[in-house]
Amino acid sequence: MIKSLKKVTLINFVLLQIILTAYTDAAVTWQKGFQDPATPVAEGILKFHHDLMFILIFVVIFVSCILLKIILRFSAKINKTPSSVVHGTTIEVVWTLIPAIILIMIAVPSFALLYSVDEVVDPAITVKVVGHQWYWSYEYGDYLAENNEFINFDSYIVPEDELGIGDLRLLEVDNRIILPTETHVRLIVTSADVLHSWTIPSFGVKLDACPGRLNEASLFIKRQGIFYGQCSEICGVNHGFIPICVEAVTIENYIFWVCEKLEEL
Repeated sequence: MIKSLKKVTLINFVLLQIILTAYTDAAVTWQKGFQDPATPVAEGILKFHHDLMFILIFVVIFVSCILLKIILRFSAKINKTPSSVVHGTTIEVVWTLIPAIILIMIAVPSFALLYSVDEVVDPAITVKVVGHQWYWSYEYGDYLAENNEFINFDSYIVPEDELGIGDLRLLEVDNRIILPTETHVRLIVTSADVLHSWTIPSFGVKLDACPGRLNEASLFIKRQGIFYGQCSEICGVNHGFIPICVEAVTIENYIFWVCEKLEEL
């Protein structure tokens, strides 16, 4: 009986992991790689990482082979008389030029990626994100209700005893930020108290929230889904309990959500 229960529990655990991987963008158990990218910037980061890893693996293997060859060929047992050669112009030129070329090969796509991250695009939507101890608040200043109020709300973590079936512990929030897909969005991030960091791995976004300062980033979400993140700057005792949850929807559903929010004001 106990073995059957353990087997059922394991099956349920595996199925839950598959469901989470398929329908949400959050870290899974024993995950080693990146989350699936949802923006052009995240895709560029992932591609640059793969290209860089290929170069690094080649360098590590090459240097390891050379080091092993030196250890075996020039050991004290094999070479009783040490070599008197102190330098070689040709080899020194070679081992200076080759690393320089490799660094240039890495730098060119790196600079292109950095410029794409900082690229400023005329946005269709602007969302202000404010970090607090220990929750996030969001302001949609583009839309005004009849009473001249704009959409704004706080986003708190959902306690464990209030989680529903399929909800993610330490990642679910009571009010998700809703953003449209295939639309240029501008994020303005700041803090009301201490340093925070608004981070969504699938977006390739990590913006520091600094008191008295505004940081800006552009988003272009390419697919629908629910994307999770967490504060990435130690902000106090509840730093691990300030999650971020973004729900990306179609532009039609986004307009419907905005209309509902304006009616509530």
